[in-house]
Amino acid sequence: MKHRYLKNVSTLTLQAEKCIGCGLCAEVCPHNVFTLNERKARIADKDACMECGACALNCPSQALGVHAGVGCAAAIIQSWFTGKEPTCGCSDDGGGCC
Repeated sequence: MKHRYLKNVSTLTLQAEKCIGCGLCAEVCPHNVFTLNERKARIADKDACMECGACALNCPSQALGVHAGVGCAAAIIQSWFTGKEPTCGCSDDGGGCC
């Protein structure tokens, strides 16, 4: 199943110059966000990131960053459980979600 969230809202970052090519990010990511290209991690599908933080927690070179549990992705996931409209506070009116 290919999960999709909102486009361009994930807090995931990659500092490619720090990457040592270990591949742990690709191994632990539940949504296949990463690929390895020439022994370097690459973000293949940032919009599939659910901001769980597994990649950043397992990156030995601290090349990855993500603010787990914040932002629009977290708001959408929470709305699935509560049945309410997602709200992360990032829209222009300060209410909804993106």
